Amino acid sequence: MSKVFSAHAVSVDGYITGRDPGAGRGLGDGATLFDWYFDGDTPSRVFDGFRLSEPSARVFDAFAGRVGAVVAGRNTYDDSDGFGGGSPHPNARLFVLSHRPAPEMSERQTLVTTGIEDAVAAAREAAGDGDVGLMGGGVLTEALKAGLVDEVILHQVPVLLGGGRPFFQTLPGHVRLRLIEAVPAPGVTHLHYEVER
Repeated sequence: MSKVFSAHAVSVDGYITGRDPGAGRGLGDGATLFDWYFDGDTPSRVFDGFRLSEPSARVFDAFAGRVGAVVAGRNTYDDSDGFGGGSPHPNARLFVLSHRPAPEMSERQTLVTTGIEDAVAAAREAAGDGDVGLMGGGVLTEALKAGLVDEVILHQVPVLLGGGRPFFQTLPGHVRLRLIEAVPAPGVTHLHYEVER
């Protein structure tokens, strides 16, 4: 069965955006979270235009190559201007979890309004042999509450943003993680955790 995982760039103080994110503003003043995508000399095999350090390319492409479908939250969708009608991943269908109506979606996008379980089930079906990637703190929180997450990957950027959207939201209890791998790289440390059941 496919795995469900979250891989996010996050500041040391736990933010996945800077202050004032939104449509037309992207991550607000938090764009530095993605500098490592372009600060190296190794082209990504999955994402055109990404030039990462060698260790970051190895880690990033390993995860990106697994993705068959993506579930994103509505804030992530809006902040990203609807991904231009596509998906945050070049080869994966996008499922947007929202309780609010959304503008017209493209053929690569599906709105799911009936909860995280339905969104992940639809994404798993679309992913086939691939895995399901989760985008957004709200989506990850809901998936963790529902016991649907297998792995959490933090691309921790050495910056304190001091504000923005926090990655982790309130959970009903502790979620234990087991560190699988820690890879230091220029401008980022990649932390790969397995969710303990």
